[in-house]
Amino acid sequence: MTVRKAWIVATASVGAVMGFVMVLVVGVYLVAGNLAGGIGGGSVGLAKGAVPAAYRSLVQKWGNLCPAINPALLAAQLYQESGFNPKAQSPAQAQGIAQFIPGTWATHGVDGDGDGVRDVWNPNDAIPSAASYDCELASYVKKAPGNPTENMLAAYNAGAYAVIKYGGVPPYAETRNYVKTITTLAKSFAAPVTRVDPSKQAAGAITYAQKKLGTPYLWGGNGTADQGGRFDCSGLTKASYESVGVTLPRVANDQYNAGPHPKRDELLPGDLVFFSDDLTDSRAIRHVGIYVGGGYMIDAPRSGAVIRFDPIDTPDYFGATRVTEDGAKALPTSV
Repeated sequence: MTVRKAWIVATASVGAVMGFVMVLVVGVYLVAGNLAGGIGGGSVGLAKGAVPAAYRSLVQKWGNLCPAINPALLAAQLYQESGFNPKAQSPAQAQGIAQFIPGTWATHGVDGDGDGVRDVWNPNDAIPSAASYDCELASYVKKAPGNPTENMLAAYNAGAYAVIKYGGVPPYAETRNYVKTITTLAKSFAAPVTRVDPSKQAAGAITYAQKKLGTPYLWGGNGTADQGGRFDCSGLTKASYESVGVTLPRVANDQYNAGPHPKRDELLPGDLVFFSDDLTDSRAIRHVGIYVGGGYMIDAPRSGAVIRFDPIDTPDYFGATRVTEDGAKALPTSV
């Protein structure tokens, strides 16, 4: 949504550009058929910049506290609860980066940094406490059949007794949705260990964005009739994926967590590409475009410009996201 420096390849004719994009769109389907299979195993690292640098080492360390959790899962919980905001407070009086309510903090808060104080507002205490609480819940339900991590998350949502009673994740819609949400969201915080599966909706999203080439930029633009059909950067990407049935958050830094993160040399048409002045923190992302291949994206760059092709290999390139329907659904409504 914010201004970033960009330039356009002036020598490309409209006909050549359109042909180029159509080849790339077809290529999405061809690649999708050749890259079957999911993310492989291996140790769980954190995706580049997904966790703010101030908390990354804490999440990496405490995310390995017990076998039922991992750093990406812990990061997903923190993001879901507070968006990594250590000052967050909910109407229900949940407090801090891990959103402990006072009663739970009183019994489960730990002095993570060893300074003699258990402070719910201090991430050095709250993040270790969140991991410790997860592991404690996992120990309560360790004899229940099923996946230990899913059982732990179910116990977090519905209580350990419900997991024990039903022999695994209980048949509560809210609990099953919570388990799916966190395990799906965790994929956007994990550094992939193999190639990321292609997005099924990528070609349609590119087609939509392609039709908007030449449209003037509008700050806060969502493409509505009263706005003259104009967009800003994240308004364009949101509308492009909405055209194929995937609902993304409104702003660029929230869109970053809508799926796993392919490496630069693994980008495919349809991936969202992000830009920031702080390459250590996804919450600082300020611009997004849709990758079309060949090192270029379609984006709405800034006031006074139009939707166009721009190169992605600039000093402020942050990373990419391969949008998935489940990944988008897992995102919290506000962070």
